[in-house]
Amino acid sequence: MKISRRALLSAGLAASAFVVVTETESAQSIDDLKARGLVGERPDGYVGVVGGGATADVVNTVQQINNSRRTLYQGIAQKNGSSLSAVEAVAGAKLVKDAPPGSYVMDATGKWVKK
Repeated sequence: MKISRRALLSAGLAASAFVVVTETESAQSIDDLKARGLVGERPDGYVGVVGGGATADVVNTVQQINNSRRTLYQGIAQKNGSSLSAVEAVAGAKLVKDAPPGSYVMDATGKWVKK
C-alpha cells in the first residue's frame, strides 16, 4: 500500500484537527468519557468503548464520533487518491500517540491499556 507524503500530511493534519471538525457538539462529552476511562482511542483511527457495561448514551456518542471521523477520513482518502484504511491507520497512530497520560488506548493486540 503506497501513500504519498501529501496524503500522510493531510491525514496527520486531519487527526490533529478532527476535534473541531467532527466533534463540535460532542467534544466535551467525549473528552469527559475519555477522562473517566469509559472510551479510548483505537489504532484504526476510531474511538471505542473500554470494557463492558457502557450506557446507551456512551455507545451513541462513540457511534456519532466514529461516523464523523469516517466521513472525514473518506474525504481525505478521496482527495489524495489513497485508501480509507491507509488514512485510518495514519490518523489512528497519531491519535493513540497523542492521547494524554492516564487515558486508555487500544494496543496492537486489541487490548485496552492505560497510557
